Amino acid sequence: MSADRALPTSTPLERDVRQTTNDDHKVAPGEIAIGVVIGRMSEYFDFFVYGIGSVLVFPKVFFPFLEPLQGTLAAFAIFALAFVARPFGTFLFMEIGRRHGRGVKLTTALFLLGGSTAAISFLPRYDQIGVTAILLLAAFRIGQGLALGGAWDGLASLLALNAPKERRGWYAMIPQLGAPLGFMLASLLFAFFLMNISTEDFVDWGWRYPFYVAFAVNVVALFARLRLIATEEFTMLLDQSELLPTPVAEVVRVNGRVILIGAFVPLASFALFHLVTVFPISWIVLYTQRSAGEFLMVQFVGAMVCAGAVVASGIIADQIGRRRLLEFAAGLVGLFALASIVAPLLFEESAIGQTIYVIVGFALLGLSYGQSTGAATSNFPARYRYTGAALTSDLAWLVGAGFAPLVALSLSSRFGLACIGLYLLSGAICTLAAVRFNTPEMRAR
Repeated sequence: MSADRALPTSTPLERDVRQTTNDDHKVAPGEIAIGVVIGRMSEYFDFFVYGIGSVLVFPKVFFPFLEPLQGTLAAFAIFALAFVARPFGTFLFMEIGRRHGRGVKLTTALFLLGGSTAAISFLPRYDQIGVTAILLLAAFRIGQGLALGGAWDGLASLLALNAPKERRGWYAMIPQLGAPLGFMLASLLFAFFLMNISTEDFVDWGWRYPFYVAFAVNVVALFARLRLIATEEFTMLLDQSELLPTPVAEVVRVNGRVILIGAFVPLASFALFHLVTVFPISWIVLYTQRSAGEFLMVQFVGAMVCAGAVVASGIIADQIGRRRLLEFAAGLVGLFALASIVAPLLFEESAIGQTIYVIVGFALLGLSYGQSTGAATSNFPARYRYTGAALTSDLAWLVGAGFAPLVALSLSSRFGLACIGLYLLSGAICTLAAVRFNTPEMRAR
């Protein structure tokens, strides 16, 4: 196709971008899959860099006037701001997309995401500029949340809509691989600096490097995704699938029930998400003598197991159906939660127990998370899926994960680790209930 022939949804800015692409380029399913994985990995990398920094760095750099526990809780409170801001980012960038096109929307969002993360690395300490440092940290965290809402590109939904019926589970799990891959990169970077420089140097300058890297990762992700969305072939696929931004009010009015139930379907995996990534690091640092760098390497291995479990979820879901897999995974998460209630000291006092907790937790996370999003968003009509999937994801992360590290550390520090099991059990129960109340289309699977 010629780049001079503009599609109805094109804007002048998008047509200018298309002039730089290959006119004969055809979008293959494999390219969409690669774009999805790279895009999700960059987003998760930014968030995990911030999450790990909230434990290892921010209490000392931005909250030195507080006790270590209180400083970590304060950092986790700021951590939650991104999840509160994310729905507003979806609303804002949907409007940008309607007015200026998908390419402008995605470029602006990813530069804001990478820029906000990289800007944190340049922040002065509290000892240098006082409370202004905390306010800037909160502002950049909100910037991350707004950007993540805006980074929604429709690639995952397009992949699902074009998947063969017998392989929907496989295609649904592909975007979810971004989470373990993003965590692997973030944990490896922090572990490298923790294990190779002194604690003083790490707190002074070493922690800043993973935040620098975030901008470069987002630039790579931007070009990988723009290469797809800047082509007329890709735009035609989106238009044919009716994957267009729809006014938020209309989507909520027509599909409010789907959004609400869909937000609760992944709660088992979302509750587990930060309980095996961010929270355990905080407990290790605050209450044990174990090396944080060594524990991050254990989590790196756990993330590898998680990635394998995500892939397995796609294979299993295509054999037994997504609904059955979600129920099975939620049941396993519930048993894991009960074990955490009965034997919390396993994690508290034993390095081997801590390792087992992390590895098993990551495996269950991959199995449940691999299908958690696709199963819910598949219930949207094509016309509403682009916006509906974004809103469902925003609400699910806000309810299920945004405050998880803060709640988990607050409860465990006051009442013991058994509370973590109760928190996780509530997520498993919510998932089982939401799956039961989901729409007939999902029950058919």
